[in-house]
Amino acid sequence: MTIHHEGYRTIGIASLLFGLINILSFTFLSGHVLWLSIVIFIITLALLLFIISFFRVPNRILTIKENAVICPADGKVVVIEDIVETEFFKDKRTQISIFMSPANVHINRNPIGGKVIYNQYHKGKYLVAWHPKSSTENERWTVVVENDYGKILYKQIAGALAKRICNYTKVGDTVEQSAEYGFIKFGSRVDVIVPTYMNIKVELNQQVKGGVTVLATFPYNLQK
Repeated sequence: MTIHHEGYRTIGIASLLFGLINILSFTFLSGHVLWLSIVIFIITLALLLFIISFFRVPNRILTIKENAVICPADGKVVVIEDIVETEFFKDKRTQISIFMSPANVHINRNPIGGKVIYNQYHKGKYLVAWHPKSSTENERWTVVVENDYGKILYKQIAGALAKRICNYTKVGDTVEQSAEYGFIKFGSRVDVIVPTYMNIKVELNQQVKGGVTVLATFPYNLQK
């Protein structure tokens, strides 16, 4: 396991605060209330370890399957429903949403490989990630990738705690399936919008892994 580069600055600041708080605590408190200094040390250490774990990059075998849509993030499936997609396709599609808690790995991975044909950042609110309107009203970043099987839209959505969405793609890029394309800090959600004819392979409340779990598959006879 390694640490994601997006976490270097945050971990550095957290480490400095951890050191400063405990130096002050043991300097001014331990002589009178040692137990309180110990409690402060344990709490601040736990917080520091949590922040470090948030930016972890686990070693895993990634799934590469050309006729499949792979899960873009670790978390839990909270939505599987047909919607009218209004940003790009403007027609009926199936939405699969993955909620990422602060304890999940927050790397985002490409569900399919292909060419980026749309990339758009939207400012917005910070509703809780499971709110029905978070997909259209929260801060979000939308990407559409096209390959021989079709076009897939996927959307990074900020939650109540997530205040920064990182996206490393641009229109014209050729991306690889399950390769990293972004990161969201501290709790959020990713929506994947697929054609309604696809075979959905996950269920509501299922725990999924980014770059590993198959969300849906294209029928082979629909390849261009």
